[in-house]
Amino acid sequence: MSTEVYNSFVAKMRQGGIASTLSVRLVTSNEIAGYAKAAGYDGILIDMEHSSMDIPTATQLCIAALYANIAPIVRVPENSTTYISRALDGGALGIIIPHIRCVADAQKAVDACKFQPVGTRSATGGLPQFNFQSLPRAVAADAANAATVVIPMIETPEALELVDEIAALEGVDSLLIGTSDLSAELGIPGDFDHVRIAEAYEKTIAACNRHGKLVGVGGLNARLDLVEKFCTMGASWVMAGADNAMLMAASKKRAQEMRELEKRALLERPKSGPSKMTNGHA
Repeated sequence: MSTEVYNSFVAKMRQGGIASTLSVRLVTSNEIAGYAKAAGYDGILIDMEHSSMDIPTATQLCIAALYANIAPIVRVPENSTTYISRALDGGALGIIIPHIRCVADAQKAVDACKFQPVGTRSATGGLPQFNFQSLPRAVAADAANAATVVIPMIETPEALELVDEIAALEGVDSLLIGTSDLSAELGIPGDFDHVRIAEAYEKTIAACNRHGKLVGVGGLNARLDLVEKFCTMGASWVMAGADNAMLMAASKKRAQEMRELEKRALLERPKSGPSKMTNGHA
């Protein structure tokens, strides 16, 4: 069998495109992977940081995504092998690591995500990424390392200051700017138009370009104008939105349409129309 693992998220960027992911926080049934695929996303971002999702649930979503041929990327709640290794053993093709503050934090993430000689990930067999078949250790390690995307987040002033050193690390594949948290840490919460946000993207994109790494845009779902600006500057992928926010937005839009429909219908209804209901009495 071929040992190459298809990663739709990476494939889109290798073809020169801008990849997009659907963040999964609310919908934990396997169908969400198929919905994301059918909708045209390049990956699902299984968000364990901002949800109550546990490892068994994340694993089922990873496996469903693999079978739907859409990349499962897991954002773990903390930088620890407790979450990282189990998410990867459960089928993840990428790990997003929050709360990075120094180069050592990023190296710790690489060590947990990559097999030797790049990292120190503990070996196991029968991984979902290989259709549960066991491969020779060296073969599986090389194939898994090639398919696994390691994504430290740049969302603190400390990480931003060291972004060039973090981008230079072997095993780091992409950096993700957590724009919302970064703005808060910079003392400008929610001010995404501030010059310091643009400077953060400029600095991160330049560092990643120097070291052949990719840049992701996060925390800007409501500001597509800025997302487009940063992608034009060189960002390669976008956290396009979360299922809970999309469900609320679509539900509110339809509810508003129903209120408008109600107004029009009542205004145009013939005066001799049905009488008001009277609790079942004539």
